Amino acid sequence: MPDELDRWASTRAPDLLALAEAAAVEELKRALLKAALERHTAQTQVPPVAQRPARGGAGRPDRRAAAAPAPEPDPAPAGDGIWAYCITRAREAPAIDGVHGSQVERVEEGGLAVLVSRVPLSEFGEDALRRNLNDLDWLERVARDHEAVLERALDDGTIVPLRICTIFADEGGAARMLAEQRSSLDTALDVLDGRQEWGVKLTVDRAALEAAARTRAPDVSDEELEGRSAGGAYMLRRRQERQLREAADRLAGGIAEDVHARLQDWAADAVVNPPQNPELSGHEGDMLLNAAYLVEAAKVERLHELVAELRERHRELGARIELTGPWPPYNFVPRPESALA
Repeated sequence: MPDELDRWASTRAPDLLALAEAAAVEELKRALLKAALERHTAQTQVPPVAQRPARGGAGRPDRRAAAAPAPEPDPAPAGDGIWAYCITRAREAPAIDGVHGSQVERVEEGGLAVLVSRVPLSEFGEDALRRNLNDLDWLERVARDHEAVLERALDDGTIVPLRICTIFADEGGAARMLAEQRSSLDTALDVLDGRQEWGVKLTVDRAALEAAARTRAPDVSDEELEGRSAGGAYMLRRRQERQLREAADRLAGGIAEDVHARLQDWAADAVVNPPQNPELSGHEGDMLLNAAYLVEAAKVERLHELVAELRERHRELGARIELTGPWPPYNFVPRPESALA
């Protein structure tokens, strides 16, 4: 178990936390929370205080009433919501606990199924969820539980992963989503069938790059400095330092282009994501490439061989290539629908 947690923290956690913060905070605060819990909110909302006649008689306002009393806060929502993980072809749900320790179940509609589990609205309702989204420890725990279900489901077959914090008021809402989006979900499942998502991260040691660049652009010689004033010599050295940085940048760009081009041409599809924050991921050096590749399952062995060849080719320039996977195919799911990853 510790080995699995270490693997999760070092490889998948940064991606999922970034996804959780970007997708959940932005999407949920604007639309998903309001839509997903719309029915429950309507049922529990406190009605406005009825306007009463003033003491002075019907139709005459009471001038002493300067302001209406503050409305009472809404009570904490009771009951459960439905947390959704992914879409599959209709089949048995995996025997695994999901978010908040609830057993994963399935909701079926028209030959498709969405894997779900129940979550208490006291923690996952609109107001509580807003607070919890600002708690990184809570986000990490929820993201890990969500990911565990996706990985288990992925072992059983093709899935379309849903964004973290995709919540429905009840099973009927989940079933309606399947019916309304059946065409795009069928297409996504067909595209992903027999394929896997693999992640590639390329980092370089800046010092090694600059050392390699220096061999191709030697230091300023004594002959070049001879006869120059102190200011002239200083400007010459500064110019060389700038040229050295530019040469190192060109080397870095060439490595990234070579690695991505080789993998992209060979894979079924590819997506380049922004570099990870080193404080979040813990990586050392400069991250030049953070990409995902959709690979035919039958070609995974060749993928490992290709990455090994690229590692060897660029090792002298301080390049490190990390291959991880297979992962739930977040990067290759069509995105027109708000719930999709």
